[in-house]
Amino acid sequence: MAEFVMPVLGADMEAGTLTEWRKQPGEAIARGEIIAEIETDKADVEVECFLTGVVEQHLVEPGEKVPVGTPLAIIRVAGEAPGAAAPRRAAPRPVVPAPAPRRARPLAPPAAAGRVRVSPSARQLAEQLGVDLSTIAGTGPDGRIMRRDIELAAAAPAAPPRPAEEALDRQTRMRQAIAAAMSRSAREIPHFHVTLDIDMSRTVAWLTRHNKTRSIKERVLYVAPLIKAVALALRDFPELNATWEDGKVAPRPAINVGVAISLRGGGLVAPALLEADKLSLDDLMDGFRDLVQRARAWKLRSSELSDPTITVTSLGEEGADTVIGLIYPPQVALAGFGRITQRPWSAGKRIVSRPIITASLSADHRVIDGHRGSLFLAAVDRLLQDPKAL
Repeated sequence: MAEFVMPVLGADMEAGTLTEWRKQPGEAIARGEIIAEIETDKADVEVECFLTGVVEQHLVEPGEKVPVGTPLAIIRVAGEAPGAAAPRRAAPRPVVPAPAPRRARPLAPPAAAGRVRVSPSARQLAEQLGVDLSTIAGTGPDGRIMRRDIELAAAAPAAPPRPAEEALDRQTRMRQAIAAAMSRSAREIPHFHVTLDIDMSRTVAWLTRHNKTRSIKERVLYVAPLIKAVALALRDFPELNATWEDGKVAPRPAINVGVAISLRGGGLVAPALLEADKLSLDDLMDGFRDLVQRARAWKLRSSELSDPTITVTSLGEEGADTVIGLIYPPQVALAGFGRITQRPWSAGKRIVSRPIITASLSADHRVIDGHRGSLFLAAVDRLLQDPKAL
């Protein structure tokens, strides 16, 4: 027998709320399948199981908020005989009760009032049955809409919509979580920062040709080459593709690039594009769009939140010229890119106007020094000068 525990879904996570079991006792489960849905201060997360076997027993009920590492279920692993002894459990960790559900009140919130709190599987079922989520009062933890609510609503009159204050409460908790993580970063990590201006004319020209026959939804944006260049450069700078754990650096074999995504109404998350160095630009762009869509729907997977080995933040076309970021612990580096702007540029003996982007690296001085950090940015620059090879 093995224990499935409350996972760590970000360095700032101390506890999570189990909102729904997707696998019941007696059901088989394969490695990578979704076993449960968990709510954190930043997202509703579909949690994958990293074992193959049968769910033997649930140890925590939906609605309970428990600390990271708390056993949630017992899994009988593949090949193990039924009735085998479960592992001896330590004294139970304290359970933090989830907030009591708010009573739904008749209210017609404006369109910008905030998101509807709903489990991912319930949202999918609502789409299939044509149920309007805004008309349902959820019976799950903190008023969350569950599958059972959708099934009842499909055959019964809709309940009044829930108050907009719930979205505000979620935003407040997210800001607190971000503040805690960034305070820890500034306090514990000895940062240094280096920057480099990069000529993007070849990348911009290549993207223009590449996107010429594509629809708007299929176009590759320049964030994709930026992420890919960072991922490929990490192959030559493995000390940056690592985490700091137990007082020492822990290099990671896979290059999983976390991408900072701003959320509507404020806040951000940085889920990972797994093995980004192996993705084509088209696949990387598709993956990025998918992450943005699901992040803004508060629907991410546990591996996307727990596995980033470096974070990339790009301010986009309307941002500032330069971003100097704080490292997201336990990572040891963050790459930042400002917007592309037309600037004077020295080309041989001529001064010309070129599209320039300022790249930055925030790195952990316990792991790497400024010289190596500068060489890393130079490697990113070289890769962007040959975009067709990315």
